[in-house]
Amino acid sequence: MRSARVHRRPKHADTFLATAAMWAGLLVMGSQHLANRFGAFTRHRISELGRTTGTQGGGSGGAQGNSWITYVVQAIFGSQSTRNPSMTKSPVGTARLAGMLGACLIVGFAGVTAVRSDAIHVPGTRTMDAISSRIRGSFRSAEASYVPPPSARTPSKVVNEANSPVEPNRDAPETEVPGASLPPPPPSARIGPVTHVWQTWNNCGPATVTMALSTFGRAESQAAAVNFLKTSKDDKNVDPSELVSYARARGLNADWRVGGDLVILKRLLAESIPVIVEVGFNPDGKDWMGHYRLLVGYDDGTARFTAYDSYLAPGVNVPQPYDKFDSDWRAFNRTFIPIFRPAQAAVVVAIAGSADTEPQHLRALATASRELAENPKDAFVWFNQGMSLTSLGRTAEAAESFDQARLLKLPWRMLWYQFGPFDAYLAEGRLNDVLTLANANLAQTSDLEESHFFKGRALQESGRFAEARASYLRALAANSRYVPAYHYLSTLPN
Repeated sequence: MRSARVHRRPKHADTFLATAAMWAGLLVMGSQHLANRFGAFTRHRISELGRTTGTQGGGSGGAQGNSWITYVVQAIFGSQSTRNPSMTKSPVGTARLAGMLGACLIVGFAGVTAVRSDAIHVPGTRTMDAISSRIRGSFRSAEASYVPPPSARTPSKVVNEANSPVEPNRDAPETEVPGASLPPPPPSARIGPVTHVWQTWNNCGPATVTMALSTFGRAESQAAAVNFLKTSKDDKNVDPSELVSYARARGLNADWRVGGDLVILKRLLAESIPVIVEVGFNPDGKDWMGHYRLLVGYDDGTARFTAYDSYLAPGVNVPQPYDKFDSDWRAFNRTFIPIFRPAQAAVVVAIAGSADTEPQHLRALATASRELAENPKDAFVWFNQGMSLTSLGRTAEAAESFDQARLLKLPWRMLWYQFGPFDAYLAEGRLNDVLTLANANLAQTSDLEESHFFKGRALQESGRFAEARASYLRALAANSRYVPAYHYLSTLPN
């Protein structure tokens, strides 16, 4: 389904530019290296390829990759007389030749895969990031594809995976259901018109909030949202609270909540209130990440929401079956961000309940307990329970929930976006767990200010003040507006 849709969709200008830049870079590097190694024959063939590629503008990455690899193979093996003879007259030379050819094939394959799968448009990545991620992913162990599990020495009630999971939290209090006294939502609703925005590099949050504002007739630009929300193009996480701040700065109201449900979403949409949701996103079936979508309608007849997605081509409305949507949504404790006019504030509270933290997390905790009773091996739901318990100050119980989620395997990017485990483990004095999780994140990318910050917290608690200072400064290098790092820097001894 997705592969066919990608081939039919119109290409964004960034796609052509990024693809051309990638292949040009590979050709230049390959031409220089191979020409130095194999002489005039190789130089002639590579330059000839450059002319051919230049006349094919707009060809698929796969076709160009195959041509390039073909010419490289011909250049290396096509002329016995012009190759450097030392390359094949010794085992070392043969191994070196094989290694270079293998490197060319790996880079070419990664480039072709990145372009064909549209990895260059994956939220949180840029072109070369996507290519290097593909290469690293090919060698990533099964363990590295998940958040590291707790160690055997973890001082909480962690169970072995072979045993039954620990009991879910069953003492969650009964909570008031928002909108219980309201009539059922109508069978369908639709908000429009919507101006589609196709995200630029790493900008699903700014693009999505820009689309949301367009439903109010606001001609906002993605660039303006980026300038407000981010200090670096490599910032991997725009927090829901930051999207709220941007909408408010543009004269609208917004709140973010957790523990939502489908009825709440439908009632908001029926009142012409667009809703941004945070979901788990798996664009190629294996590379899970967090993502924002804009909900603008629903239809009970087809059991689908209508969403706008900045990852997809302009003008595409994304039908979201209720069950699939809810499965993706649960990965973020069913976070939702209604954006509305100030006059609609009372309506939002009547539908979605108070924006106070405690009632939201009590409801989310009750939902997690029910879901764990039905399926105690759902890692996301254990994680949600831990997030709600952390927000309610019950950090010992939260740490146990996070331990269980880690045992059941969470996607490796999970802690790029949600930080409850760091808070819970710090509160419980489990500094090694904090360092393990922060280091695992930073081994994948250095542009995560939150991971640098929590690493600094654990180092500071351990009395390693110079290292803590360095971690806080790295957090600020990634995001100069990250206030917690400034605060804890000020608490370090001189």
